[in-house]
Amino acid sequence: MDFFSDQTNLLLIIVAITAAVALAMPSFLQRGARQIGVNDAIKLTNNSEGIFLDVRSAEHFKAGHIPQSRNVPAADVANKLGGLPKDKPIIVVCERGRTSVGVVNTFKSNGFQDVYTLQGGLAAWVEAGMPLAKKH
Repeated sequence: MDFFSDQTNLLLIIVAITAAVALAMPSFLQRGARQIGVNDAIKLTNNSEGIFLDVRSAEHFKAGHIPQSRNVPAADVANKLGGLPKDKPIIVVCERGRTSVGVVNTFKSNGFQDVYTLQGGLAAWVEAGMPLAKKH
């Protein structure tokens, strides 16, 4: 019992638990959201007429986005679901692949089946050397 009464050891235990929770959090948040890599996303859009849906702000979208992607900021997605096709794959894109997880879950809870999050987001797209379009 001396181990737990020593403040240094107690602090180490708290740090270890906090680190474990922080490491597990991304996996927990991504439950239910199917991730797709850049190459598979391109194949899906080409073979099944998939749609890239960029959920970043309009300003970020204008600065650079995946060509032919549509922009619906994450806060507006729930109001715009009626204008999106349920019969085509939708690949949700955000900056790094975190915001898109919640958006995918919104789609799923509204009857959309074929919805994915772009793994790593637009940053992964750029890192893979894929082109960006810009609006002026």
